[in-house]
Amino acid sequence: MPSRAAQTKNRRSRMRRLGESAYGMLLLARAGLMALIALVLVVAGVWTSWDTATTAMTGNERGTVTVKKCGDDECTGTFLNEKTSKHEKVTVSEFVSGGKGETLDVAVQPGTDHVVRTGPAGVMYAWVPLGGALLLASLVIAGGLRMRKTALLTGVCGALIMGSAWALLSF
Repeated sequence: MPSRAAQTKNRRSRMRRLGESAYGMLLLARAGLMALIALVLVVAGVWTSWDTATTAMTGNERGTVTVKKCGDDECTGTFLNEKTSKHEKVTVSEFVSGGKGETLDVAVQPGTDHVVRTGPAGVMYAWVPLGGALLLASLVIAGGLRMRKTALLTGVCGALIMGSAWALLSF
């Protein structure tokens, strides 16, 4: 059996043990904060995309719009409702409109005169904010949480959403 002097020599002081546990708590707090930031980014992306995406996927008032005039960010045109054959003046994002003279399948956002493109291109474009949020969250996951494979998967998913929206809108 070791002597009492040998036992106290191998023992860590109370301050050192307290310091080690405080450092562990700081590491845990940092990981929790980074996970919370990544979660907030993804939730914000879903929140931003949700209204437009639900309209693009399941909008009640559907029809076609013929683009007449384009401004800086928006184009205006005539909306022809599928059911009532009623004509209205509506606005659509210039990026999805394709330019003057184009005819697009759209759905009207409830309570507005703004229309959202439907079909695969419109649905993917509606989820672009989520794709951007996934890209940002992947940086937080890689840098703050040191989870490189998860970050890579998250970033690839975000890039696929954004890339597929661009590709579908280009054709």
